[in-house]
Amino acid sequence: MPKITIPEYGTFETQEGQRLVNAVEAHGIDIGHRCGGYAGCTTCRVEFIKGEPEVISQAEYDKLKTTKLLGKVRLACQILVENDMEFKPLMTVKEMGWPDPGPPAEETVTPIPDWIEFSPDDHSQED
Repeated sequence: MPKITIPEYGTFETQEGQRLVNAVEAHGIDIGHRCGGYAGCTTCRVEFIKGEPEVISQAEYDKLKTTKLLGKVRLACQILVENDMEFKPLMTVKEMGWPDPGPPAEETVTPIPDWIEFSPDDHSQED
Protein backbone atom coordinates (compact mmCIF):
# COMPACT_ATOMS: atom_id res chain seq x y z
CA MET A 1 0.00 0.00 0.00
CA PRO A 2 1.33 3.46 -0.84
CA LYS A 3 2.33 5.73 2.02
CA ILE A 4 1.38 9.37 2.21
CA THR A 5 3.48 11.69 4.36
CA ILE A 6 2.18 15.12 5.26
CA PRO A 7 4.46 17.21 7.48
CA GLU A 8 2.69 18.16 10.73
CA TYR A 9 0.12 15.37 10.20
CA GLY A 10 2.29 12.25 9.90
CA THR A 11 2.40 9.25 7.57
CA PHE A 12 -0.41 6.88 6.67
CA GLU A 13 -1.10 4.10 4.19
CA THR A 14 -3.87 4.30 1.65
CA GLN A 15 -5.27 2.17 -1.16
CA GLU A 16 -3.51 2.32 -4.48
CA GLY A 17 -5.69 4.07 -7.04
CA GLN A 18 -7.59 6.12 -4.46
CA ARG A 19 -8.24 9.75 -5.29
CA LEU A 20 -5.72 11.81 -3.31
CA VAL A 21 -8.24 14.36 -2.01
CA ASN A 22 -10.35 11.52 -0.57
CA ALA A 23 -7.34 9.73 0.94
CA VAL A 24 -6.26 12.91 2.71
CA GLU A 25 -9.74 13.64 4.00
CA ALA A 26 -10.24 10.03 5.15
CA HIS A 27 -7.26 10.47 7.46
CA GLY A 28 -8.72 13.49 9.23
CA ILE A 29 -7.07 16.31 7.27
CA ASP A 30 -9.61 18.99 6.34
CA ILE A 31 -8.27 19.76 2.84
CA GLY A 32 -10.45 22.07 0.77
CA HIS A 33 -12.40 20.97 -2.29
CA ARG A 34 -14.87 23.82 -2.70
CA CYS A 35 -15.84 22.79 -6.27
CA GLY A 36 -16.49 19.17 -5.26
CA GLY A 37 -13.37 17.84 -6.97
CA TYR A 38 -13.89 19.01 -10.56
CA ALA A 39 -10.61 20.97 -11.03
CA GLY A 40 -12.64 24.15 -10.88
CA CYS A 41 -11.42 26.04 -7.82
CA THR A 42 -7.83 25.03 -6.83
CA THR A 43 -8.69 24.83 -3.11
CA CYS A 44 -7.34 21.27 -2.94
CA ARG A 45 -3.89 22.45 -3.99
CA VAL A 46 -0.87 20.65 -2.61
CA GLU A 47 2.84 21.32 -2.80
CA PHE A 48 4.83 18.15 -3.44
CA ILE A 49 8.04 17.35 -1.62
CA LYS A 50 8.45 13.81 -3.04
CA GLY A 51 6.52 11.44 -5.27
CA GLU A 52 4.76 13.90 -7.57
CA PRO A 53 2.87 12.01 -10.28
CA GLU A 54 4.29 12.13 -13.79
CA VAL A 55 0.85 12.47 -15.36
CA ILE A 56 -1.67 15.27 -15.11
CA SER A 57 -5.29 15.46 -16.23
CA GLN A 58 -6.03 17.91 -19.01
CA ALA A 59 -8.53 19.62 -16.67
CA GLU A 60 -5.85 20.11 -13.99
CA TYR A 61 -3.29 21.29 -16.54
CA ASP A 62 -5.71 23.85 -17.98
CA LYS A 63 -6.80 25.14 -14.56
CA LEU A 64 -3.25 25.48 -13.23
CA LYS A 65 -2.08 27.19 -16.41
CA THR A 66 -5.00 29.66 -16.34
CA THR A 67 -4.39 30.51 -12.68
CA LYS A 68 -0.60 30.75 -13.17
CA LEU A 69 -0.02 27.89 -10.73
CA LEU A 70 1.34 25.35 -13.25
CA GLY A 71 4.65 23.96 -12.04
CA LYS A 72 4.06 25.31 -8.53
CA VAL A 73 1.24 23.19 -7.09
CA ARG A 74 -0.96 20.24 -7.98
CA LEU A 75 -4.67 19.59 -7.39
CA ALA A 76 -5.37 16.68 -5.04
CA CYS A 77 -8.76 16.14 -6.68
CA GLN A 78 -7.03 15.24 -9.95
CA ILE A 79 -4.45 12.80 -8.59
CA LEU A 80 -4.66 9.05 -8.04
CA VAL A 81 -2.42 7.57 -5.35
CA GLU A 82 -0.14 5.11 -7.12
CA ASN A 83 3.11 5.45 -5.15
CA ASP A 84 4.52 6.91 -1.95
CA MET A 85 4.04 10.68 -1.74
CA GLU A 86 5.04 13.53 0.52
CA PHE A 87 3.36 16.91 0.22
CA LYS A 88 1.84 19.83 2.07
CA PRO A 89 -1.87 20.73 1.69
CA LEU A 90 -2.03 24.48 1.13
CA MET A 91 -5.69 25.24 1.90
CA THR A 92 -7.49 23.61 4.83
CA VAL A 93 -10.86 24.40 6.39
CA LYS A 94 -9.24 25.54 9.62
CA GLU A 95 -6.65 27.78 7.97
CA MET A 96 -9.17 29.35 5.56
CA GLY A 97 -12.02 29.72 8.07
CA TRP A 98 -14.52 27.89 5.88
CA PRO A 99 -17.57 26.18 7.44
CA ASP A 100 -16.72 22.95 5.55
CA PRO A 101 -14.29 21.70 2.87
CA GLY A 102 -16.89 21.75 0.08
CA PRO A 103 -19.16 19.22 -1.61
CA PRO A 104 -17.99 15.60 -1.33
CA ALA A 105 -15.62 14.54 -4.09
CA GLU A 106 -16.58 11.43 -6.07
CA GLU A 107 -14.45 8.30 -5.78
CA THR A 108 -13.13 8.67 -9.32
CA VAL A 109 -11.38 11.66 -10.87
CA THR A 110 -13.85 14.11 -12.34
CA PRO A 111 -14.26 15.22 -15.01
CA ILE A 112 -13.25 11.96 -16.70
CA PRO A 113 -9.50 12.48 -17.10
CA ASP A 114 -7.55 12.76 -20.31
CA TRP A 115 -4.08 11.99 -18.89
CA ILE A 116 -0.98 13.69 -20.29
CA GLU A 117 2.66 13.23 -19.29
CA PHE A 118 3.92 15.95 -16.99
CA SER A 119 7.21 17.07 -15.51
CA PRO A 120 6.98 20.02 -13.11
CA ASP A 121 10.52 21.04 -14.06
CA ASP A 122 9.37 21.62 -17.65
CA HIS A 123 6.66 24.02 -16.45
CA SER A 124 8.20 25.76 -13.43
CA GLN A 125 8.99 28.97 -15.31
CA GLU A 126 5.65 29.36 -17.12
CA ASP A 127 3.63 32.48 -16.38
